[in-house]
Amino acid sequence: MKYTKLMSMSLLTLMLAACGDEEETKTTTSAPTQQEVEDEVVEDKEVEKDEEETQEETEEVTAPSEPLYTLNEANWSFKPIADAPSKVVLLTIDDAPDKRSLEMAKTLKSLNAPAIFFVNGHFLDSDEEKAVLKEIHNMGFAIGNHTQTHANLKQLTEDEQRAEIMQVSETIEAIIGEKPKFFRAPFGANTDFSKALVKEQGMLLMNWTYGYDWESNYQDANALKDIMVNTEYLTDGANLLMHDRKWTAEALGGIVEGLRAKGYGMIDPSTIQGVTGE
Repeated sequence: MKYTKLMSMSLLTLMLAACGDEEETKTTTSAPTQQEVEDEVVEDKEVEKDEEETQEETEEVTAPSEPLYTLNEANWSFKPIADAPSKVVLLTIDDAPDKRSLEMAKTLKSLNAPAIFFVNGHFLDSDEEKAVLKEIHNMGFAIGNHTQTHANLKQLTEDEQRAEIMQVSETIEAIIGEKPKFFRAPFGANTDFSKALVKEQGMLLMNWTYGYDWESNYQDANALKDIMVNTEYLTDGANLLMHDRKWTAEALGGIVEGLRAKGYGMIDPSTIQGVTGE
């Protein structure tokens, strides 16, 4: 009798414990209350707000609020504004994107060297060529207008000049989603009409300080690298002209490294006055 009573008490204890475990499980797995849901939503919004503020702060650090360089039309070089570094050069590549532009862009990207790629419209006829230009732009490089067919503007009527300039600008905008901010006339041959049109279109017109890769003596990578780094025309703010050419592509890395060895930095085109939105 006593044994039976003890068994009954033990069984009752086990049943009560089991009920307690079940109730605890129910409590643990029950749906969150209205207040808990609201608190979680508020917390998520605060996290998103913090992330947005962090992103905005990063953008403010990386994007210049004011231009750093202004164009000197006397020799097409760039002068620093305020305390911007003066020992710098601008890298530019004409006749893009012919055959070597993407390769050159990858070289510059690997060296963290900004540049402007000046585009001819006749190199944007195929989907493949358009994809190359888009890739260069997506890598962070500035895109400039170098006319539709690389014509000498001084030999064209005003209507023909307009077509040469506007057609390539429209093509570029259709490909990368924005108009070019820079213009360079083939052969450096500008007219009063082209200058006015370029200004009307919000582009900065420029020529160059020096370049050599079209000369027969420098159609070799080593010779070109040497002259681009050691020429007497290398001065603070120099505007360096290069082209989409095999020997230039081969020399490009050495040119950048040689300039840096002399203490020169590379101008970010987005920091040039006239294209920063000021």
